[in-house]
Amino acid sequence: MKRFGLLPQIILAIAVGIITGTLAPEWLIRVFATFNSLFGNFLGFVIPLIIIGFIAPGISALGKGAGKLLGMTTAIAYFSAVGAGLLAFFTAKTIYPIILANQASEAFDDPSKALLETYFIVEMPPIMDIMTALVIAFLLGIGIAAVKAQTLENALNEFRSIIELVIAKVIIPLLPIHIFGIFANMTQGGQVSAIMSVFAKVFMMIIILHIIYLFVQYSIAGSLRKQNPFKMVKTMAPAYFTALGTQSSAATIPVTLERSKQLGVKERIADFSVPLLATIHLSGSTITLVSCTMAVMLIHDQMYTLENMLPYILMLGITMVAAPGVPGGAVMAATGLMGTMLGFDATMISLMIALYLAQDSFGTACNVTGDGAITAIVDKFNKTE
Repeated sequence: MKRFGLLPQIILAIAVGIITGTLAPEWLIRVFATFNSLFGNFLGFVIPLIIIGFIAPGISALGKGAGKLLGMTTAIAYFSAVGAGLLAFFTAKTIYPIILANQASEAFDDPSKALLETYFIVEMPPIMDIMTALVIAFLLGIGIAAVKAQTLENALNEFRSIIELVIAKVIIPLLPIHIFGIFANMTQGGQVSAIMSVFAKVFMMIIILHIIYLFVQYSIAGSLRKQNPFKMVKTMAPAYFTALGTQSSAATIPVTLERSKQLGVKERIADFSVPLLATIHLSGSTITLVSCTMAVMLIHDQMYTLENMLPYILMLGITMVAAPGVPGGAVMAATGLMGTMLGFDATMISLMIALYLAQDSFGTACNVTGDGAITAIVDKFNKTE
């Protein structure tokens, strides 16, 4: 995985899956359908553990009362993520009926277009439902911060390390095989052309929304600081392209830090905010998740309205603040919300993961470039020297 990178593996898995679904015998595709069933059930079992393992330590770390600067930075990062989600929602609600018209019927209305059944099913019921895991995570995180429960915090941090290992060594390496099996099955069922059409259109919309939201962020920062937002974006451009190449917020921190200081941000503020925002500010990822969520709902003929999407976006903002800094961490942390708030099944979640990972480098670039705008805003509002 490290040698070739996850994105090329995902692209290769989709391409080979389409070829296999066209040429391979039915029994072979059923083998991979069985693997997909096992993997999907395992993912469903792990999701509540991911929520507790990531969100509880994340909230406890942010709730230690490190000062007004921490609270201000976290609050701005949260509202930035929610704003990004709302932009994606209203854009998709307006544009999807035009660019994705009839996609659901093309993919699923023909009874002959059926996915092959598995050879067998192994049930892996999770130890708790997703909402229970979310409540426990919040209670533990807030409680640890309130009573300074160092022992429990250390235990949760070690538990998070275990879950990160499961994601890095089991889930992420097996994802290309899982996506291969999904696309092979969809191809033999005649669904893949509609799905790929959705992929291409949604991908282009997401990239455009990333760029628009960056200019929104820098327009706000520029107006507050009396600076030209276009010059600010130009100053931060090296951070964008570094993140595009590295696909890592952490690896881009030195560049983001240096560029933020060139915006005129005080060194103390930049040194504090930039590393923190690399972890908690995921506006680009939020745009991607909301856009992809609505696309997957559309092709499965499910309704998306402000009533069912707004609670999802508000919770997604919190989840992004506490999301892990591992490959695919944002979408993994969000899968629980998709299941409990929007009713996504294993196939829908797998499509979400494939869509998200296909543009992960662009989402990361949007995240870290936006960190410069948030840092500039924090610097403007911070009154302490």
